[in-house]
Amino acid sequence: MDFSVDSDHQAIRDGVAAVVRQFSDEYWLARDEDGEFPREFHRAMAEAGWLGITMPAEYGGAGLGVTEAAIMMHEVASHGGGMSATSTVHINLFGPHPIVVFGTDEQKARWIPRLISGEDQCCFGFTEPDAGLNTTAIKTFAEKVDGGYIVRGQKVWTSTAQVANKIMLLTRTTRLEDCKRPTDGITIFYTDLDRSKIEVRRIPKMGRKAVDSNAIFIDELFVPDCDRIGEEGRGFSYVLHSINPERILIAVEAIGIGQDALRRATQYAKERVVFGRPIGANQGIQHPLAERWMALEAAWLMAMKAAWLYDSDQSCGAEANTAKFLGARAGYDAALQAVLTMGGFGYAKEYHVERLLREVTVTRIAPITEQLIMCFIGEKVLDLPKSY
Repeated sequence: MDFSVDSDHQAIRDGVAAVVRQFSDEYWLARDEDGEFPREFHRAMAEAGWLGITMPAEYGGAGLGVTEAAIMMHEVASHGGGMSATSTVHINLFGPHPIVVFGTDEQKARWIPRLISGEDQCCFGFTEPDAGLNTTAIKTFAEKVDGGYIVRGQKVWTSTAQVANKIMLLTRTTRLEDCKRPTDGITIFYTDLDRSKIEVRRIPKMGRKAVDSNAIFIDELFVPDCDRIGEEGRGFSYVLHSINPERILIAVEAIGIGQDALRRATQYAKERVVFGRPIGANQGIQHPLAERWMALEAAWLMAMKAAWLYDSDQSCGAEANTAKFLGARAGYDAALQAVLTMGGFGYAKEYHVERLLREVTVTRIAPITEQLIMCFIGEKVLDLPKSY
């Protein structure tokens, strides 16, 4: 295996860093305080062309793979913005993937360039309060009518619905009890977020305040036939195409946040003098930081393996899930250790590590829990009986 730095990958890092470094710790602290969407950051990333890194070249994108997207998002995560920075652009990378793979030429031409330019912002109505990760149990229903569908239902944890003008919506078009298989009868739409028919309620939360999460309530939303992606009833299989890339990206984002926190803690340990010596000279400070570095590096290698497998059109479910598990754990543990290393100052907002800890925590929860990842590995890798 070749572990040398690829010049193209370094160019991605340098280009992304040039944009991200324009936004200081104080900028992100202010967004953590006021909860305003980081429009300036989103605009800067769009103008630099980064929102289209995975989009097809014929529609204005770069046409690159998940490896390059992961390198980009790792760099975004490494400069103080945490998940507020990553989530501002992450949603553009593989969330719209069903459009790229299953959309018609007309749909791609109509939608993709506007996503790349930042003219359109998309939110995703997938999760429901009573279904959670059991996607086949969703109840939001799209009833067929002349020229389209009428949608009724509700979603939760819909990110960026406060600022989005488009929504990718997962619905049932055949009720679960009428399907031969639970995965049948699910359909995806990409359509206008009509606020006269969709009520959006913001959910106050622990971190990532600048990128809103919401409960949405859909009442009599008309969606034209031309906004349906692919065939009616096959939406569940379409969603699967973006699952592994998303888990890889979440992994590298958590790793980047953890490395950011670790750098801050290490610098503090060098400079903070107590009893006549820097606290970093004490093994009680030094060893936990060293262990966090090792865990982050190991998680990064698994994430890169998963990305390589995906880009090589090989099975990567186990590796993508493992990368997400290890990356989120390593990022969280590093941010927590940074707070503990700084002591009282780690608890202070001006040192930023408490914010990074709050930001990275969500990666252990979403888009899939650690427990379900372990169930997946137990069943699919270790060939153990299904446990749920």
